This record gives sequence, C-alpha cells and structure tokens, in this order.
Amino acid sequence: MKSLFGKELTLALHPTSLIFLGLSAMVLIPNYPYYVIFFYTGLGIFFICLSGRENQDITYSLMLPVAKRDLVSARFCLVILIQCLQILITIPFIGLRNILVNTPNLAGMDANFAMLGFSWVLLGLYNIVFFRVYYRNVQKVGTAFLWSSLVIMVFIGLAEALVFAFPSIQATLDNTLAELLGTRLLVFGIGFVLYGLLTFYSLKKARQHFAQQDL
Repeated sequence: MKSLFGKELTLALHPTSLIFLGLSAMVLIPNYPYYVIFFYTGLGIFFICLSGRENQDITYSLMLPVAKRDLVSARFCLVILIQCLQILITIPFIGLRNILVNTPNLAGMDANFAMLGFSWVLLGLYNIVFFRVYYRNVQKVGTAFLWSSLVIMVFIGLAEALVFAFPSIQATLDNTLAELLGTRLLVFGIGFVLYGLLTFYSLKKARQHFAQQDL
C-alpha cells in the first residue's frame, strides 16, 4: 500500500488538485456561497481520474503485482488526503476573514466551523456517488462526475435553504459568536464522523464494483 500510495502521489495526482487547494481563500470573498469551494475539490478529483484514463493508469496499475482492492484503497487515500487538506487549509482563512471582513454572509452560510461540518457531509456524499459510478466502469469518468455534481448542487441548495427557512438554525449556526463556538464545533465533529462513515461505505462499494470489472 505504501508503494501504491507513493505512485498515486507522484504519477496520478493532477496539478489542478493542488491549485484548487488555494481556493480555500475564497472564504475571504464577501457575500459568497462558500460551499462552492468544495465543488472544486470534486472537480480536481475528477481530473485525477480523467487523466488516469487518458494515460492508461488503470492498465498500467493492473500489470503490477497488486490486488485490485489495493488499487482502489490507494486512490481513496489520495482523495481523503486532498479533501482533508481542503478543510484544514480553509480554517486559517476563516480566522483571517473574521479579522478582515467580519460581516454576515448575505449569500448563504457564514464561514465557520458549522459550515465546514456540512462540508464534510458534502464531500462524503461526493465520494459515494462519484466512486460508486466510476468503479462500475472506469472509462465513464464524465458520467460519474455528472451525477456527483448534481448531488453536490442539490446538497448546497438544501444546506443554504435550511439556514434561511429555520431562524433557529440561523441564530445557532450561521454566525461567528464566541459563545456559540461549542455548538459549531459539535456540528463540525458530527460532520467529520459522517464523512468517515460515508467514505468508508464508498470504499467498500468501490472495491466490490472494481473487482467485478473485466479489465
């Protein structure tokens, strides 16, 4: 696994994924739907799989003395690393935003730990949809991205609508008040746990689908 993960980092990682990590700074934009940051995270993962298809990465990897399930696991390790980095890099920018801007986000959820908690769930759902479709047929990368993008857009719409539809949620989560930090951190923690469960389930299903492909 260590060698396969090294291969993912050196040969499979697409440069756009590294560029998109810098988009965490978008929380500095006033009045912006900050969940869009994590759409770009998914786009970077799509480019990894797309370039892998064009470069015959799967064909090359299958010639190595490794199990199919390990190929899937190595790809998931890379994806999880990228997604976790995106969240972690966003945190200091949120702190910087609260110093420089410190005004409510009129376009949606404020940049805070609760927003990141919902973002964990968004990334977990992306993993389930994208990789379950992708590992059924690794040639249909576009189809996997289309379905996962639709899920992301629906989730963003629902998450933002909840804030406006329920004043109690807005008062509790959609703010940067210090006295409510514990509640926002709780949402962050719950989101992280759900991300782990969704991603583990996605990994399990992806291994099953990939094992059934005749490649």
